[in-house]
Amino acid sequence: KSVASLNHANIVKVYGVGHEGNFRYIVQEYIEGITVKDLINQNGHLDWRHAVPIVIQIGLALDYAHQNGIVHRDIKPQNILISRDRVAKITDFGIALAASSTTITMTGVQMGSVHYFSPEQARGGNVGPQSDVYSLGVSLFEMVTGRLPFDGDSNVAIAVKHLQETPPVPSSLMQGIPKGLDSIIAKCMQKSPERSYQTKGWIIQGKTRY
Repeated sequence: KSVASLNHANIVKVYGVGHEGNFRYIVQEYIEGITVKDLINQNGHLDWRHAVPIVIQIGLALDYAHQNGIVHRDIKPQNILISRDRVAKITDFGIALAASSTTITMTGVQMGSVHYFSPEQARGGNVGPQSDVYSLGVSLFEMVTGRLPFDGDSNVAIAVKHLQETPPVPSSLMQGIPKGLDSIIAKCMQKSPERSYQTKGWIIQGKTRY
């Protein structure tokens, strides 16, 4: 119901929620298009000139959601849709929480996708707006390089890397990526939320550096 109150061009509209017997459902806007994950799989990676406008749109949508008290908690290329008219939209707020509530990732329960986890999600700590910023940084890394910053043989191994390891510099993996974009991704993927972009107007901070 909280997500249904969001009205932004880059968020898939939720028209309503309901239940019939034990079956609960959400009625959402239908988007004819493709996910960013599918685009990466089709092309190997996205040219940074194509990836940046997508991330700016998603950043604006997240900034709007955060200012309205909603944290998505599962930002990843699979949850970013590109419509036929090239508008990027966030979908799947299924595990979103109000930022003012006790946003704790439950131990032993996977909330979000481990490859895109923020360190605070990996350790089962407080999850807030900077968790979405971190996941968007991981998504941008994958868009422009065609690979994930951290991988491993198990979810635990990947989570530990989010907590302890520094991601590779994107331009070291793919030629032509501007140093400013390296810096933006590194800022998004700070281990400490306090060192990342802060909530209000954070996407504008990134754009000025880019």
